[in-house]
Amino acid sequence: MPSNQNPLGALPARFRRQRLLVVGCGDVGMRALGQLGGRLRVLALTSSPARTSELRAAGGVPLIGDLDQPTTLRRLAGLAHRVLHLAPPPGAGEGDPRTRALCQALRRRTPAHHWVYGSTSGVYGDCQGQRVSEARPVHATTARARRRTDAEATVRFHGRCVSAHGPVTACTLRIPGIYAPDREGGTPRDRLVRGTPVLTPADDVHTNHIHADDLARACIAALWRGRPQRVYNVNDDSDLKMGDYFDLAARLYGLPQPPRITRAEAVERLPPMLLSFMSESRRMDNTRMKRELRLRLRYPSVATGLLS
Repeated sequence: MPSNQNPLGALPARFRRQRLLVVGCGDVGMRALGQLGGRLRVLALTSSPARTSELRAAGGVPLIGDLDQPTTLRRLAGLAHRVLHLAPPPGAGEGDPRTRALCQALRRRTPAHHWVYGSTSGVYGDCQGQRVSEARPVHATTARARRRTDAEATVRFHGRCVSAHGPVTACTLRIPGIYAPDREGGTPRDRLVRGTPVLTPADDVHTNHIHADDLARACIAALWRGRPQRVYNVNDDSDLKMGDYFDLAARLYGLPQPPRITRAEAVERLPPMLLSFMSESRRMDNTRMKRELRLRLRYPSVATGLLS
């Protein structure tokens, strides 16, 4: 039986380990599982039974549940000490019912005491090339970014509401463009091969990046070091405009540099999704990430990360 001094007593080790629930086991979630290396008991939520073998091989315990079907999430209540929430909102609508459903499910019993939510830098909107710290108010201008803003607010509210059960840390990571050579579509190579144009220097926008491995490390650091209701910009030290980024990649890969076109030409020639990324300019400040999460980037610039 557990002793008075140690309530866990001689219970098996798997029950003494902290339990982490990962929601959103895509590329970054799987990298986080790999980096944890068995230090935690990791519960991995998936809506696809076909992925259970893959998740087990990565060190996770698969749990079947669907964020779009809240009744399937009831078993999650009280299971985990920490939550890493990387699942995106739906592709349409103004809010994020998935995050609301997850919070409601986990609120049913003693909640996880530490949450990390992976958001997007798009919530800042167009900052006209200014340097952006976490103190800047959000100004989401696309439906995609507004859904993320809604999710951020839901996570913050969850942290405050469940505080009666004990202190809860719910922090948010604002993430720019994720890249990695071993990530599907994770480098500019395909766009360079297709000859997709970029903007002329006069019309170009500042862009921000983070290597997928560094992002996974930031997620893990935030699970232990993130402060309550805190926001963190998670980006590398690169300071580039989008066209310069593609020119750099072209040189590294030995490919032709992309053609340059004006913004007016881009409106006529490029799809709306791609054009939306060319309509916002900001330079993210990662000082808080380095100071509070104590994260030392393995790939401080895209020049090193694109060839990793």
